[in-house]
Amino acid sequence: MSSKHPIVAVTGSSGAGTTTVKNAFNDIFRRENLTPAVIEGDSFHAYERSEMKEKMAEAEKKGENFSHFGPEPNHFDKLEGLFKSYSQTGTGQRRFYIHSEEEAAEHNERLGTDKGPGQFTPWEDLPESNLLFYEGLHGGVADPQAGVDVAQWTDLLVGVVPAVNLEWIQKISRDTAERGYSASAVTDTILRRMYDYVHYITPQYSRTHINFQRVPLVDTSNPFVARDIPTPDESMVVIHFNAYKDQDWTYLTSMIKGSFMSRPNTLVVPGPKMGFAMELILNPIIHELVGKKQG
Repeated sequence: MSSKHPIVAVTGSSGAGTTTVKNAFNDIFRRENLTPAVIEGDSFHAYERSEMKEKMAEAEKKGENFSHFGPEPNHFDKLEGLFKSYSQTGTGQRRFYIHSEEEAAEHNERLGTDKGPGQFTPWEDLPESNLLFYEGLHGGVADPQAGVDVAQWTDLLVGVVPAVNLEWIQKISRDTAERGYSASAVTDTILRRMYDYVHYITPQYSRTHINFQRVPLVDTSNPFVARDIPTPDESMVVIHFNAYKDQDWTYLTSMIKGSFMSRPNTLVVPGPKMGFAMELILNPIIHELVGKKQG
């Protein structure tokens, strides 16, 4: 942790509400007139898309556990190295994983490269910034066997995750509708990466400072046959404070209609209010972090 070079990390699995999170933080950074050095979690994968498919096929033949959730397909050590470097000096290097033709064109024009979707851009120095902002799967990951602890360098670590049945419903729906997989194939993927999910993803939420968990209010008891994704209107968001507990709870519950305290350190808000709640809670924290840097 650093008062001079603050690090804000959002960690969460796919379907956790990425758009809502991005919009909330973009609003906060704009209001505070901040320029973040943005780090995308995908950029610390170890393999490009074609390599990953080959590694996955090899592991499947051998009956081995292998997924993007675990340590082998990721550079946990380099991610911690970046966090440590930025925390101490405000410098470091990043790259980008290219998801689409649009992203490829943007980066190729900027860097003079010829990369395509599924490939990485070259490593480059971070731009001038007020803080480091990470969003991805492993912002709070730890791997004791490898001596890696990413979470220790964060000043604000936020977990954003749906209840697990909701997460599975969203994955099955997305992968069948957008990627052409069968429901059984997606279920196999969920099962294959379960070891890594249990050992490397969920433990992060005990290291976070604040967790935002969307919980559906409709029946999701069998996510493998569900046809509809519960909407925000059909959900509540449980906001749990592991740190930064000195909140004005009366103010928050008065500002967020329909909210209530379920425990002394847990606020529950209606699903559509998640972005608003994030801004109310996180904006003062980030303001204070940057104020310490300027002070």
